[in-house]
Amino acid sequence: MYYSLEKMLGTRSHSFITTAEAAKLLGYEVQHVRYLIRAGRVKGELFGRTWMASKSSVLEFQEAREKSKKPVSTVADPQAEVLFPDYLPIPNVASVPHRSPFRYPGGKTWLVPIARAWLANMASRRQTLIEPFAGGGGIGLMSVFERYAERAILVELDPYVASVWTAILNGNGPALAQMIRDFKLSREAAIEALAQDSTEPLQRAFQTILRNRVSRGGILAPGAGLVKVGEAGKGIASRWYPETLAERILAIDKRRDSFDFIEGDGLVVLDKHETDPDAAFFIDPPYPKAGKRLYSCHDLDHRKLFVHMSMLRGPILATYDDNPEIEA
Repeated sequence: MYYSLEKMLGTRSHSFITTAEAAKLLGYEVQHVRYLIRAGRVKGELFGRTWMASKSSVLEFQEAREKSKKPVSTVADPQAEVLFPDYLPIPNVASVPHRSPFRYPGGKTWLVPIARAWLANMASRRQTLIEPFAGGGGIGLMSVFERYAERAILVELDPYVASVWTAILNGNGPALAQMIRDFKLSREAAIEALAQDSTEPLQRAFQTILRNRVSRGGILAPGAGLVKVGEAGKGIASRWYPETLAERILAIDKRRDSFDFIEGDGLVVLDKHETDPDAAFFIDPPYPKAGKRLYSCHDLDHRKLFVHMSMLRGPILATYDDNPEIEA
């Protein structure tokens, strides 16, 4: 027999509001309101399959939040502030160390302060940080450079992006850095270099870095055009900083013993480390909508990924776009 929510609530209907209504009142996403209920910071009840929030509790939470206005480091539940960045100001990315040689679409430089707090709030330092969809590898690099993890495992399926990590982490970083320093960039030289059909691994790595730096938005997917106007009218040279790129590659090379790189399927790696209690996981998959435009390897069974994530013993920090498919 079917019962409406109103009948289930009965005379208490005036005391409860939907999580959507609570989210609108607090200025949060619905998912965050549900988290507050699960964490006991807002009172709520489950009616059938629907979570409802106590209206008075929501108002009390709102009042307490307005009164406190405390920085992240002094709140009662720092983990909530780590996981929900609406508590945090978006950092000036110029103040965050750039470790990756990639100018990667969807890069997570802005997330570094949140990831630091996430790693720092763990009971003990993790031996391993696993990034199953590495891309530019920014969080994995940070975890090792800043000693939040003993080592990082970077996983990437795209063969071109993988060629860069393979070169750097297999000892060819100095050679790649020298190739970048020696290249005299012009539009004609870039077009010629990118047109070469090279199967030599180091040359492919150089071509990937070059394409990433001279393509609009850093997009590596087929069809991406070259930068035209660029920053400050510099055109194709807007993002080509050979000395800076070389220094970043050499810095990673010095720490390459702290990294493992796997060219392959991130889901397979998650399955392998499912029961590893000493591993933490930063999961930044290609997003359902934007991924098709930005990345060569964008097809992913997101439901299957969530199943894998639910089985992991170690802590997870995952990022997604605001997408109905993922919310479902």
